[in-house]
Amino acid sequence: MSQQTRPSQRSFDALREIRIERAFTKHAEGSVMVRFGDTWVLCTASVEKAVPPHRRGTGKGWVTAEYSMLPRATHTRGRRDTQGANGRTHEIQRLIGRSLRAVVNFDALGEREIKIDCDVIQADGGTRTAAITGAYVALSDACQRLIKQGDLKKNPLKAQVAAISVGIYRGSPVLDLDYAEDSQCDTDMNVVMSMSADGGFGLIEVQGTAEGAAFSRTELNALLDLAESGGKQLFALQNQALTGGI
Repeated sequence: MSQQTRPSQRSFDALREIRIERAFTKHAEGSVMVRFGDTWVLCTASVEKAVPPHRRGTGKGWVTAEYSMLPRATHTRGRRDTQGANGRTHEIQRLIGRSLRAVVNFDALGEREIKIDCDVIQADGGTRTAAITGAYVALSDACQRLIKQGDLKKNPLKAQVAAISVGIYRGSPVLDLDYAEDSQCDTDMNVVMSMSADGGFGLIEVQGTAEGAAFSRTELNALLDLAESGGKQLFALQNQALTGGI
């Protein structure tokens, strides 16, 4: 696919410009502003001593997530979720929570809960993948703070987590869709991945839908290859942010 085929002029396998800024807010144990191009998401991690009822007395911790979008994060103003989250919001925050819990050693975390809040400041496609990628960094910072305070003996995170979108746009697989592509693609897929310290790569969740024509097994394999390539770049950017100091 030529660069001119994509509205952004990116090559088919190019991410948008990714920025991960840690310690973005003052009070949260972990806070990150993550930018995937013009999609900006504020991710915070808050540590609480209480745990949900199903964890009480077990000695095991928990991680959960909430997601919301500011009313004017999109082209037109949306309704604020004052009456509770809608179906899409529920689905996304459950995805974020599942993705993070997949790499947490709850015995090592102890009987405490870390709540992740992902608030979309500006949306241009890929808000859930940006949220997951930034939320991992915020969660990592919160865990490191607990270690420095002497509340944890070891890091409860077993691996990294990142997510990226892929899709079939104008007949070709592309990486990291922005809104212009997402709104017109034939296939839209979100891929959540993990990477262990020894380089072990894994898939946590794959959400794929044919918006137009059905996609083939060959196209599915091409999309997953693209997602793995993008994910490995995101893992490197997370590590760069986490080792860069704040």
